[in-house]
Amino acid sequence: MTPSRPTPGGAAARLAAGALAVAVPFSFALPASTAAVVDEPISYSAPGAALALSPLGSYDTGQFDESAAEIVAYFDNRVFVVNAQAGSVDVLDISEPATPEKLYTLTSDGVANSVAIRDDGLGVIAVESETKTDPGSLVFFDARTPRAAAVLGTVQVGALPDMVTISEDGRYAVVANEGEPDDDYTVDPEGSVSVVALPKNLTAATQSAVRTADFHAFEDDGSTPLDEQVRIFAGIDGVDHPVSRNLEPEYIAVEGDTAYVTLQEANAVAEVSLQQAQVTDIWPLGFKDHSVEGAGIDPSDRDPRNAPTFDIRTYEGLFGVYMPDGISAYTARGATYLVTANEGDAREWGDYAEGERVADLEVCDSSPLAAYAGAGELGRLNVTRENGYNAEEECYDELYAFGARSFSIWTTDGTQVFDSGDSFERITHAALPEFFNSNHSESNLEGRSDDKGPEPESLTIGQIRGHVYAFIGFERVGGVAVYDITEPERTAFVTYLNNRDFSVSVEDAGDQDAALAVAGDLGPEGLTFIPAKDSPTREPLLAVANEVSGTTTLLSIDVQKRKQR
Repeated sequence: MTPSRPTPGGAAARLAAGALAVAVPFSFALPASTAAVVDEPISYSAPGAALALSPLGSYDTGQFDESAAEIVAYFDNRVFVVNAQAGSVDVLDISEPATPEKLYTLTSDGVANSVAIRDDGLGVIAVESETKTDPGSLVFFDARTPRAAAVLGTVQVGALPDMVTISEDGRYAVVANEGEPDDDYTVDPEGSVSVVALPKNLTAATQSAVRTADFHAFEDDGSTPLDEQVRIFAGIDGVDHPVSRNLEPEYIAVEGDTAYVTLQEANAVAEVSLQQAQVTDIWPLGFKDHSVEGAGIDPSDRDPRNAPTFDIRTYEGLFGVYMPDGISAYTARGATYLVTANEGDAREWGDYAEGERVADLEVCDSSPLAAYAGAGELGRLNVTRENGYNAEEECYDELYAFGARSFSIWTTDGTQVFDSGDSFERITHAALPEFFNSNHSESNLEGRSDDKGPEPESLTIGQIRGHVYAFIGFERVGGVAVYDITEPERTAFVTYLNNRDFSVSVEDAGDQDAALAVAGDLGPEGLTFIPAKDSPTREPLLAVANEVSGTTTLLSIDVQKRKQR
């Protein structure tokens, strides 16, 4: 193993017309399906932890590995859950959190991808077109009534609206139009961000209220230079606006009149002025140095072969590409900070595949990684073939893995003030050593060490008794980790909970339906924090949508009786 080297100063320096008609029929008071909370949820906490999580109740769609529970929003004792398997939004009554009940479903022509609700009950659903490369839509509805919902209207937005959020002041709905290409890689729409001015009363926006921020200014012939570290590649040759078609907005955080948008595959964040509906800046996130002590990685699912073990190591010349999915914003000491879940994501369209195992690449003899390219070390790790290549020597002198197996806190000029390092892997190993880096569809040991480890997918932020906490969901091994981020530079781990029974491996089960009924939560995708003042229990709650198990689970957030730091 090569020695660790000092961290460089500053981890990431500044680097259509017409409304779409959507029919939304309703079904009412469908029978509820409840999922049992597992007998012994896995819990692990820091000494003297200020909070503890515990599962209260869960709703089960009975759909395994079909993305039947993805994004979740809360309003007035109900949670609104995106069910991508059905292309709709399920509405659950959680007035009794131990027994959530399905009330009705919002369905439409197309695929529901995201939902958000304003404080007054104005709801908005991001709907992907049946042909995903066509323009999508926003569907507005009235969420106030407990047994129905009135559809108020629709507007057209960009291609593949993947996420929608509402600004804190309620003035704007902001949409990440991901603009993914088709599977054959023959059509690639532009990525964009739609900014929709919302009416003050509870009515739908009109098409004239929709403005779209594009990336045209950052093209080669545009007015604004693009930092070379923003990853632009693998586009369709000969198309107009290649940068705009390559950038794919993923997730949005809004603070004041500015939206911060993750460009996951590009490893960058875009800033959007809501007043101007204009992209004002794009800054790269840089790379995580896996040679630094405390930022190591367990890179192999076979170390040694057929007898995998927990082994976090550091390697000079190995880096992580942050590639965040979820992003949130909060204020500390009067300044805005951004919090990202650094999942990672490879491009794979048509005949192009970005990822390769290290053993299948030519590593330069002069690289410090040359001695570690075998299967027992880095050989099975999936890395990008787009970074680290030495064209002159025709080999790789550095390697870049997908994601950072961490969450990070950034200033709004792109400076990293905190990264959780390798603590996700250390915490999950301490909590469940026999299933460290397990996959979500099956229970195994180190099934994801060669990929993205626990795979932090999304996060939400909540304030409890003067402290600010980040709740981060792990897509693969499962569970939610909580960190106190009140003072960004002093961020500290608090607790981890996983409502999963690893003795049940659903993918391997002869009767998958029976296994799914007792497996617990698999693959957390979306989280939302419910403050005590709005909660049916008058205590803070966390709602978690789990895409693989198709469950939506409510977690209580219990404040421990001790003096907080």
